[in-house]
Amino acid sequence: MDLVKQQRISSGLVSERFPGVSVIIIQMTYFRKGLNPVLMVRTVTILPGTHAYFNMACMISGCTGGGFDLTPVITEMVKKHQKLKKGNLVCNGKIADLKSDHANISYEVNITFNRKKS
Repeated sequence: MDLVKQQRISSGLVSERFPGVSVIIIQMTYFRKGLNPVLMVRTVTILPGTHAYFNMACMISGCTGGGFDLTPVITEMVKKHQKLKKGNLVCNGKIADLKSDHANISYEVNITFNRKKS
């Protein structure tokens, strides 16, 4: 828990890393293996004063070293000035009784950029 807190702080603020961004909205659907594959639907709103930490935890109990790091996705989007991107990520964490692909997410990232002042 302390490691995640430290990583969050060291990531800096969105306003510092991505000064042209006014809001990032991440919509995720978490999936797991089994009869009821949809585990959770989640929306995260990230504002300029929020830490630029985009590693979402795996929601499977007992998963260690896993999660879904959207940092490369968001960094590339800002660099290319993309407003929308959809995709999938697989958790690479470990659980004693489950395979390494025990969970995945489907995501949609929407970025609103600041208007250029004239």
